[in-house]
Amino acid sequence: MTPGRRRRRGYDHAGLLARRLARRTGAPVAAGALRRTGGRADHQLGAGRAERLAGTRLSVHARPGRLPSGRRVVLVDDVHTTGATLDACARALRQGGVPEVLAVTAVRALRGA
Repeated sequence: MTPGRRRRRGYDHAGLLARRLARRTGAPVAAGALRRTGGRADHQLGAGRAERLAGTRLSVHARPGRLPSGRRVVLVDDVHTTGATLDACARALRQGGVPEVLAVTAVRALRGA
């Protein structure tokens, strides 16, 4: 989440989840390991399923100096809608040299529900 968006919301949903998970597991939180580039941070907002899955609305890059060490990274997201954000983040981590990427979400949005 961008700093501006965090200020507007007052908190970072995924960050809160990540810190709680880290506290329970003893794993470190690697805040800032990924960076959205090429547009607004809310670029996925309002996009349809096909647009999100096309992968052209979101660009994410790993920040080498901030990547966690180890073989496994757990991505934490507050809402899993289409999986496009998680997919973009996982691809960036893999390209940055992380061998295994897992994902945890708090909420799964279902179509038609």
